[in-house]
Amino acid sequence: MSDAQSAGSTSGARDPNGCPVLEAREITKYFGNVAALSDADFALEKGEVHAIVGDNGAGKSTLLKIIAGAYPPDSGELLINGETVVISSPHAAQALGVVTVFQDLALVNDLDAAANLFLGRELYFPPPLSWLGIMNKKAMRTRAAHEMGRLRVNLGPVDQMVGSMSGGQRQAVAVARAVAFGSEVIILDEPTAALGVRETAAVLELVRHLNEEGHSIVMVSHSLPDVFAVAHRITILRHGRTVGVMRAEDTTLEEMLKLMTGAIEGVRA
Repeated sequence: MSDAQSAGSTSGARDPNGCPVLEAREITKYFGNVAALSDADFALEKGEVHAIVGDNGAGKSTLLKIIAGAYPPDSGELLINGETVVISSPHAAQALGVVTVFQDLALVNDLDAAANLFLGRELYFPPPLSWLGIMNKKAMRTRAAHEMGRLRVNLGPVDQMVGSMSGGQRQAVAVARAVAFGSEVIILDEPTAALGVRETAAVLELVRHLNEEGHSIVMVSHSLPDVFAVAHRITILRHGRTVGVMRAEDTTLEEMLKLMTGAIEGVRA
């Protein structure tokens, strides 16, 4: 292929209205006098895994946090299924069907897997027991076991404390919480960071399974081999700008590195 091939059709199908399921247009974000993003673009098609990559300081984490509602953009536009939206918080993103699994996972170590799955959505017994704050732990554990089984996650007992789990198991709990309540778009922030080879393989298989279930996935990662293992398309950022959007099957690890470092020029798709 040429040194700067733009993306063509994707493995994911477009939304029936012809629009990406999630889109960021000309996003700019300043921290003081430093531009973390300058007119950056990103578009996620329905049913695809789309990775965002870049060197340190490229702006990929900032773009993720703007899409997730953690940061407001200074300028630019966010769209869901072609409609302009304001995502003022992660809760607002969640209401729009966009859920983010941040790198810190936001799990409570002293709670079990089921309690973490239902964190903020706890199930209670009917009144008057609910008036006393008595939760239906059996129902939550039954649902948690179902979700883990649906995701083909080998977690063990769902009443196991999250603090005693491996990194891969903790990642699986965080992902299960993201998908259990009807999210259409899942954003994964460095999902394989600090994991061993076996756990990384398990998390990548989980990403494939989520995609097979119909979820559209954004994956921000510094690991290009992991990106090539699961992504349909790859958006490359450099110095806060989108410098290329490539089909994974049409590019190489070497070309990605050249785009990330500026050795070659990409094409904005």
